[in-house]
Amino acid sequence: MFADDVLVLDGGLATALEAAGADLSDELWSARLLLDDPSAIADVHRAYLDAGADVIITASYQASVDGFMRRGLSRDAAEELIRSSVTLARRVRDGWWGDGRAGRRRPLVAASVGPYGAVLADGSEYRGDYGLTVDELAAFHEPRLRLLIDREPDLLAIETIPSLDEARALAQALERAPAAPPAWWSFTCRDDEHLADGSAFGDAVDVAAAAPGTLAVGVNCTDPRLVARLVEAAASRTGLPVVVYPNRAARWDATAKRWGDDGVDDLAVMAPTWRDAGARLIGGCCGTLPRDIRAIAAAVGPAARP
Repeated sequence: MFADDVLVLDGGLATALEAAGADLSDELWSARLLLDDPSAIADVHRAYLDAGADVIITASYQASVDGFMRRGLSRDAAEELIRSSVTLARRVRDGWWGDGRAGRRRPLVAASVGPYGAVLADGSEYRGDYGLTVDELAAFHEPRLRLLIDREPDLLAIETIPSLDEARALAQALERAPAAPPAWWSFTCRDDEHLADGSAFGDAVDVAAAAPGTLAVGVNCTDPRLVARLVEAAASRTGLPVVVYPNRAARWDATAKRWGDDGVDDLAVMAPTWRDAGARLIGGCCGTLPRDIRAIAAAVGPAARP
């Protein structure tokens, strides 16, 4: 699949939702709209497919049973809402594909498995300083993995992982999760050698590569100016494809729950360098929109892309 080809990933879900007028200043962030306005999420999934994405990522990054229960849902309803993130993305993909798409491959749905820190809504996913053991983190991740797997996504997107301990916990949870689809792992990094918590990036790559069903390893929500060296490091350490979808390098305001206006403007200019270094899944994270994915697709995808 990846010998000489690139799968284009989608871009920032929350960024596109906010651009469309959604207020995401809530502890559930984009996952709130699974409850309040799933059609808005569907519109964004569709926009990224129209822009050339080969993969759309579900709105489950910040979803948690406890978070939904704090909004007044029963446990059963909260669990079903997490499952619905996959159902929604699959329905959009199937409808979009059914319209006839000459020259395009059938898109895939990746279920977002965000870090423990995301559900805390305090910015700790960019630090990794949870104060929990590996076993405690695995106990958090395993039930949510099972809920997402229930609805049969094509892939798992284990993303924005900030610490080596959380990587170990997720590997442990995956070993206990039945019928898990292939997964990519992407870490968030403070520099071109270390995860957000200071752990060695190479050690995290080793943990991910050894986990069951790993399809690709790389980085996301990381400064794009660091990505080329991180891609090279991942590619040299494992024979797996590399996944990259950086943010715009803007500053995250955990209080306002938004990104600042500073940052890198044109990721598409950098994308061919990432491809040449070994990246085979390329997209964008926070701060990116469908227009950015269209530009990335034009830069690294087949000529048939829009």
